[in-house]
Amino acid sequence: MATSLFQNLKLQLVAFFDLSKDALHVHIGLLAFVITLALVRRKSRFVIAWAAVVFIAAAGELLDMRDDVASLGRWRWGASLHDIVNTVFWPTMLMVLGSITGLFRAKP
Repeated sequence: MATSLFQNLKLQLVAFFDLSKDALHVHIGLLAFVITLALVRRKSRFVIAWAAVVFIAAAGELLDMRDDVASLGRWRWGASLHDIVNTVFWPTMLMVLGSITGLFRAKP
Protein backbone atom coordinates (compact mmCIF):
# COMPACT_ATOMS: atom_id res chain seq x y z
CA MET A 1 0.00 0.00 0.00
CA ALA A 2 1.25 3.49 -0.86
CA THR A 3 2.20 5.92 1.89
CA SER A 4 -0.40 8.65 2.40
CA LEU A 5 0.44 12.29 1.78
CA PHE A 6 0.22 12.94 5.54
CA GLN A 7 2.58 10.09 6.44
CA ASN A 8 4.95 11.14 3.66
CA LEU A 9 5.04 14.71 5.02
CA LYS A 10 5.81 13.45 8.54
CA LEU A 11 8.60 11.23 7.23
CA GLN A 12 10.08 14.13 5.27
CA LEU A 13 10.01 16.40 8.36
CA VAL A 14 11.64 13.72 10.50
CA ALA A 15 14.38 13.24 7.89
CA PHE A 16 14.90 16.95 7.17
CA PHE A 17 15.21 17.97 10.83
CA ASP A 18 16.92 14.71 11.86
CA LEU A 19 14.35 14.11 14.60
CA SER A 20 12.62 11.09 16.04
CA LYS A 21 8.86 10.94 15.54
CA ASP A 22 8.44 11.56 19.28
CA ALA A 23 10.57 14.70 19.10
CA LEU A 24 8.57 15.88 16.09
CA HIS A 25 5.38 15.68 18.18
CA VAL A 26 6.98 17.68 21.01
CA HIS A 27 8.20 20.38 18.61
CA ILE A 28 4.90 20.61 16.76
CA GLY A 29 3.01 20.99 20.05
CA LEU A 30 5.31 23.73 21.32
CA LEU A 31 5.35 25.52 17.98
CA ALA A 32 1.55 25.52 17.72
CA PHE A 33 1.27 26.73 21.32
CA VAL A 34 3.74 29.61 20.88
CA ILE A 35 2.32 30.71 17.53
CA THR A 36 -1.23 30.73 18.90
CA LEU A 37 -0.08 32.71 21.96
CA ALA A 38 1.53 35.26 19.65
CA LEU A 39 -1.62 35.60 17.53
CA VAL A 40 -4.26 35.68 20.28
CA ARG A 41 -4.45 38.78 22.45
CA ARG A 42 -7.27 37.80 24.80
CA LYS A 43 -7.21 37.16 28.49
CA SER A 44 -7.90 33.46 27.87
CA ARG A 45 -5.09 33.09 25.32
CA PHE A 46 -3.35 30.26 27.20
CA VAL A 47 -6.51 28.15 27.13
CA ILE A 48 -7.07 28.98 23.47
CA ALA A 49 -3.46 28.09 22.62
CA TRP A 50 -3.74 24.82 24.57
CA ALA A 51 -7.02 23.99 22.81
CA ALA A 52 -5.34 24.63 19.45
CA VAL A 53 -2.59 22.14 20.35
CA VAL A 54 -5.16 19.53 21.44
CA PHE A 55 -7.06 20.06 18.18
CA ILE A 56 -3.89 19.68 16.08
CA ALA A 57 -2.86 16.54 18.02
CA ALA A 58 -6.31 14.98 17.64
CA ALA A 59 -6.51 15.83 13.93
CA GLY A 60 -3.10 14.27 13.34
CA GLU A 61 -4.07 11.13 15.19
CA LEU A 62 -7.30 10.84 13.22
CA LEU A 63 -5.21 10.87 10.06
CA ASP A 64 -2.85 8.30 11.59
CA MET A 65 -5.85 6.16 12.56
CA ARG A 66 -7.16 6.27 9.00
CA ASP A 67 -3.75 5.21 7.68
CA ASP A 68 -3.39 2.46 10.31
CA VAL A 69 -6.77 0.97 9.43
CA ALA A 70 -6.01 1.16 5.70
CA SER A 71 -2.56 -0.42 5.98
CA LEU A 72 -2.79 -2.65 9.07
CA GLY A 73 -6.51 -3.33 9.32
CA ARG A 74 -6.61 -1.94 12.86
CA TRP A 75 -6.05 1.25 14.82
CA ARG A 76 -2.94 1.37 17.00
CA TRP A 77 -4.66 3.39 19.74
CA GLY A 78 -1.74 3.02 22.15
CA ALA A 79 0.58 4.70 19.65
CA SER A 80 -1.99 7.47 19.13
CA LEU A 81 -2.31 8.06 22.87
CA HIS A 82 1.49 8.18 23.15
CA ASP A 83 1.65 10.77 20.34
CA ILE A 84 -1.08 12.94 21.88
CA VAL A 85 0.70 12.94 25.25
CA ASN A 86 3.97 13.91 23.54
CA THR A 87 2.25 16.74 21.67
CA VAL A 88 0.30 18.30 24.55
CA PHE A 89 2.58 17.64 27.56
CA TRP A 90 4.74 20.79 27.49
CA PRO A 91 1.96 23.15 26.35
CA THR A 92 -0.09 21.81 29.28
CA MET A 93 2.78 22.40 31.70
CA LEU A 94 3.28 25.95 30.38
CA MET A 95 -0.44 26.70 30.65
CA VAL A 96 -0.56 25.42 34.24
CA LEU A 97 2.64 27.28 35.17
CA GLY A 98 1.32 30.46 33.62
CA SER A 99 -2.02 30.26 35.39
CA ILE A 100 -0.58 29.33 38.80
CA THR A 101 2.34 31.74 38.93
CA GLY A 102 1.22 34.53 36.63
CA LEU A 103 4.71 34.32 35.15
CA PHE A 104 3.55 35.05 31.64
CA ARG A 105 1.12 37.88 32.43
CA ALA A 106 1.85 41.32 31.02
CA LYS A 107 3.11 43.73 33.63
CA PRO A 108 1.05 46.92 34.05
